[in-house]
Amino acid sequence: MDSDPVAVHGITERPRLACYLLIGHGDVITRNGMNQSSNYLRSLDSIETVEMARLVDLIISDAIEAGASDIHAEPWEDSLLVRIRLNGVLQELLRLPADLMEKVSGRLKVMANLVSYEMDRPQEGHAQTGSEMGGVELRMSFFPVIRGNHQGGVLRGEKIVIRIFDPKRRSFNLDHLGFESSTLVTMKHLLSKPSGMILLTGPTGSGKTTAIYAALTHLVEKHGSAISLSTVEDPVEYNLPMISQAQIHHAKDFTYPVALRSLMRQDPQVIMVGEIRDAETANIAVQAGLTGHLVISTIHSGSTAGVFARMINMKIEPFLLASSIIGVLGLRLIRTTCPYCAQPYQPEASYMKLISEGLLEEASLRHGGGCEHCVMTGFSGRVSVTEMLEVDEAVREAIMEKLPTRKLQEVAIGRGMKTLWQAGMERVIQGETPLEEIIRSIPSDR
Repeated sequence: MDSDPVAVHGITERPRLACYLLIGHGDVITRNGMNQSSNYLRSLDSIETVEMARLVDLIISDAIEAGASDIHAEPWEDSLLVRIRLNGVLQELLRLPADLMEKVSGRLKVMANLVSYEMDRPQEGHAQTGSEMGGVELRMSFFPVIRGNHQGGVLRGEKIVIRIFDPKRRSFNLDHLGFESSTLVTMKHLLSKPSGMILLTGPTGSGKTTAIYAALTHLVEKHGSAISLSTVEDPVEYNLPMISQAQIHHAKDFTYPVALRSLMRQDPQVIMVGEIRDAETANIAVQAGLTGHLVISTIHSGSTAGVFARMINMKIEPFLLASSIIGVLGLRLIRTTCPYCAQPYQPEASYMKLISEGLLEEASLRHGGGCEHCVMTGFSGRVSVTEMLEVDEAVREAIMEKLPTRKLQEVAIGRGMKTLWQAGMERVIQGETPLEEIIRSIPSDR
């Protein structure tokens, strides 16, 4: 995806999405941009004429139109680098003079109703865009940092990250998440059970929240008003119809354990816990799964099978885990090849060794060459790669024997579990994504 740097006005810059704004004798110099914010900057005579409200709105608008999930604004030496996360990968949008750092930060804090003049402590807030931007919700995080400059000095600044929640680009339909057919069938089967615990695991940004919201939506569509669903989240990312959603408030001592204990007296049939972070939350969730509730939650673990070792480390007895957990879904999101510029290609010889000879015979290896539809990245959208571990009798026995994670995974594979790597390689063979994307995103089984 990266290309060789190109020199413009004696400055090294990266082409494609990046639009560098440079200062030279008081003039604003930009190369021919591909977005509204850079075009606006190109129209100015000097840095003093920048309308900050308009510039910030254009940056946000560019990110929304590109389908970005996040905006990063970060001071780098003598510039403020603005990047957007497209399909899970950061891409440069433009570079602003460092002098605009405080003005950009101040404008965003005003939008989020935060203290605009404080830059020495973290702040978090949210704002809603107008109808011209689709009413998108923005979650903003400001984090104080120090930075150096070319003169050897140290200056204070802020790293700003804006999470974009665009309801038009988010689907909570379980059938449309791109799950492998076997995973989808198993997931729906687990959701039909009256009790037990379903856990989702994967790194940040792997689609766990979207998958859980889709599971809850599936239950609402299936049962309608005949089912009681409640969630405890930190934070509530989207408001779902016909579901009672609660948001953790640490300042008010409204924590996961406090919320779950109270929620158990609300007669819920399905409980969604945003994340199991500590032993107390884990214990209450396990007990809920054993007492006639269907519990759905997420937990961070290095692997799908490693979830059990993680919870045992939280002092949960293995026999309780074996009795309560009915399934664990491991998730990753991979970028898919742009259909407009997809073309056959040959990966490096060292990478080709990762594909078994049996699969090579039927392989249709393709990658994107880059075009205007994919902003010259070669990728268009993302799809889930999953690893579904259904807890049956053999897996239960392995859990109670406290087998090492690797052994437990071997038991699950012996019972028919397809690993993340195997699922990813199937998408490579079908030409949905290049081999390099799977190597980047998923640990190899080998």
